Amino acid sequence: MALLEVTNLGISFGGLRAVNAFDISIEKEELYGLIGPNGAGKTTVFNLLTGVYKPDSGKVILDGTDITGKKTIDISKSGIARTFQNIRLFKQLSVLDNVKVGLHNKHHYSTAEGILRLPRYRRVEREMDEQAMELLKVFHLDQAAHLTAANLPYGEQRRLEIARALATEPKLLLLDEPAAGMNPNETGELMDMIRFVRENFHMTILLIEHDMKLVSGICEKLTVLNFGEVLAQGATSDVLNDPQVITAYLGE
Repeated sequence: MALLEVTNLGISFGGLRAVNAFDISIEKEELYGLIGPNGAGKTTVFNLLTGVYKPDSGKVILDGTDITGKKTIDISKSGIARTFQNIRLFKQLSVLDNVKVGLHNKHHYSTAEGILRLPRYRRVEREMDEQAMELLKVFHLDQAAHLTAANLPYGEQRRLEIARALATEPKLLLLDEPAAGMNPNETGELMDMIRFVRENFHMTILLIEHDMKLVSGICEKLTVLNFGEVLAQGATSDVLNDPQVITAYLGE
């Protein structure tokens, strides 16, 4: 069974059919790309998968569980985490506390325990500190743990956002244009990091990206969206050489 099975997914905004009959199947530990021109509906698909929007047709099955139309928090707990095209860190919090936000999916104490600093609160906070630091070490951010997130360089903010997403212990990681705003050297480092995450966290990854060098370099399969509908789907090299894709997306 595939980790993610999406069938006939769709949503309309007024008279506009933003996504129509969208299908995708992603195997466990697969690195999959979702590409298409601006306005094709890619981020709308991510919003449907994560509960930001509720679909008016179709089903989303994650690891055998139907999560169609569930609330964002419930989908997160089911095992989907995401990053955003425009980095959405808690920029006035420390690097460490940003990762701890993700850990709250799995660690709990009551409001009273927090206010009164009771033993359970102290134990849970200590455990989260340790786990957050382990993640920060993986992403070479441990030395910056107590810096304010806003003070990190752009590339390190991207790494922190991915570390925070992984803190929720997802089954599926959605990356929305992770290379946006990066120079070629930073993009190369990002490619290495995405491969590292897949291999070392045994992670299944679906990414939206416009950088074709990154897409062709790391994605095993692609789906191309155009005007909200699937234009092509399959192995990366086959899709990128499809004449319809070249015409609609690459502009050649």
